[in-house]
Amino acid sequence: MVVSRQRLWRVLSVFALMALLLAGCGDPRLNALTPKGTAGDMQLDLITLSILIMLGVFAVVITIFVYVLIRYRKKKGVTREVKQVHGSTLLEIVWTVIPIILLAILAVPTVQTTFKLAAAQPKTEDALKIKVTGYQYWWEFEYLNANGKRFKTAQELHIPAGEKVYLEIHGKDVLHSFWVPALAGKIDVVPGRVNTMWIDAKQPGKYQGKCAELCGAGHALMDFKVYAHSKGDFDNWVAQQTTPYKPQTVAEKEGEKIFKQNCISCHANPNPKIKGPDLSKFGTRETIAGILSHNETNLKKWLEDPESVKPGARMPKINYLNDQEMKNLMEYLMKSK
Repeated sequence: MVVSRQRLWRVLSVFALMALLLAGCGDPRLNALTPKGTAGDMQLDLITLSILIMLGVFAVVITIFVYVLIRYRKKKGVTREVKQVHGSTLLEIVWTVIPIILLAILAVPTVQTTFKLAAAQPKTEDALKIKVTGYQYWWEFEYLNANGKRFKTAQELHIPAGEKVYLEIHGKDVLHSFWVPALAGKIDVVPGRVNTMWIDAKQPGKYQGKCAELCGAGHALMDFKVYAHSKGDFDNWVAQQTTPYKPQTVAEKEGEKIFKQNCISCHANPNPKIKGPDLSKFGTRETIAGILSHNETNLKKWLEDPESVKPGARMPKINYLNDQEMKNLMEYLMKSK
């Protein structure tokens, strides 16, 4: 029996250490408990309030529990009957009123925060508005009025730091969920319905976004990035995105022809059979498919076999080009800035 208990405690100790170790793992950019935006701060305040209330209730209950265990424990040679309080009107009122008070303390700020977060309509005409559309398994961002201009990006959302950005959330195929843990909470992406929310980033930086709704084989890889820029850097980025790129070298020009012959039907056609992201400024991005580092090796891997990178991707394989054609296509894409 002693040996069994020792083994049990060893196993429990190992599991406790593993749990403690794993609790510190993960991408810090996905931590909702270290918010970098106003909405995230508001939600963390509610989380903190809820935890404090629960800890208070837990402390009171455990204190009473331990007191009763010690005070009324059975003693050798002592027999007594505890005073019965069944039907006590006072106790029934106390344990009914206290939970109501605690719920009210939590409910009032929760309702106030909910209405503040739901106020997702801009009060001024120049407020930045972005249409977000979720597809299997990528995100499209259409800037409706960035410095008076309209354009699209994919997988990378750029915003000015310190300003509220208003999002229109659309879905085109199945249910998704738009979530940037460090900036704001989740919102459903429902086909046929437009949901709205606002986000902001207090400081310039890069923040990780996720789809938080199981949406198919590629769900775990449906990532995107949010880049918060200073006002000047954001204006420069908008200018770059809205300035057409002209191929410079012979290889780029040949690559542009290959792109128009093989890719434009999905990536630029207004009514494509398979909707693909706008690639007109592909060279400015930091990722490929939202998950791979932006380099020629990963681009070739993605073009030749998208399914091996992101299961369920609807992009067809581009594995029928010869080496020179593939090189020209990649050069055109990588230089498109």
